[in-house]
Amino acid sequence: MNQKKVPQLFVATGATKWNDPQHFPWTMGWQPNYQSEGHIYATYILEHHNGGKIAILYQNDDYGKDYVKGLKDGLGNKSRASIVAEAPYETADPTVDSQVITLKASGADIFFNVTTPKFAAQAIRKIAEIGWKPFHILNNVSASVGAVLKPAGFENAKDIVTTAWAKDPTDPTWKDDQGSKDWVAFMDKYYPDGDKTDGLNVGGYNFAQTLVQVLKQCGDDLTRENVMKQAANLKNFTVPMLLPGITINTSPTDYAPIKQMQMARFDGERWVLFGPVIAGEARA
Repeated sequence: MNQKKVPQLFVATGATKWNDPQHFPWTMGWQPNYQSEGHIYATYILEHHNGGKIAILYQNDDYGKDYVKGLKDGLGNKSRASIVAEAPYETADPTVDSQVITLKASGADIFFNVTTPKFAAQAIRKIAEIGWKPFHILNNVSASVGAVLKPAGFENAKDIVTTAWAKDPTDPTWKDDQGSKDWVAFMDKYYPDGDKTDGLNVGGYNFAQTLVQVLKQCGDDLTRENVMKQAANLKNFTVPMLLPGITINTSPTDYAPIKQMQMARFDGERWVLFGPVIAGEARA
């Protein structure tokens, strides 16, 4: 696509490889990158669970390895001593049950769950089944209440923490929020069968609104070159379903639109935000 100079805007992944304008000037992600998110978890662990033993379940590809690298970078010189077990899985694996059992046996009291929705739900259920009670960090990729936590069992998911940057459609905090009302109206009109508890439906809405802003900035010049120029010139832009305080910024050398997140804890029914909006780091 880059060889053919076709704009690929707001790829639905946080892999750091999509923020590489020098080598891939036609491709741009949208959500915070996985290394930044991993770095934020490391900061939280050092502040609140210093000395804990960490076990990591991760998908054996760029996505999973990005998160692991971000966590290790954030832990710094404490990484080697803190991480006592790592277990990869393949996307073709039927379950991650054996990996979860192995990680429990490591004696870890912190579990970093770097999985896509199907495997995240499996891991949450398995942890409950075998009676393991670690401090459970779930990557935002699988933070959907409808797609992950509900099938995993709300009672099993209680007290899991993650990061957030978009408004959770299941959170009553936003019931009177105009942006949330507009999203519900959009869903009712254009996707009435869509699951309003699934945060991925908020994501698609956010991507689309960001693309609309790019096209507005293009004016009548809708060449491919100008589309990418404007995509790389978003300044303090926000969309109504982003959390307050989180803005979108890009430049010709920065293709990572969102860099800020806020911690959240699942209370058995919904994600509850806590702490300040913070920015994570991603190192080359």
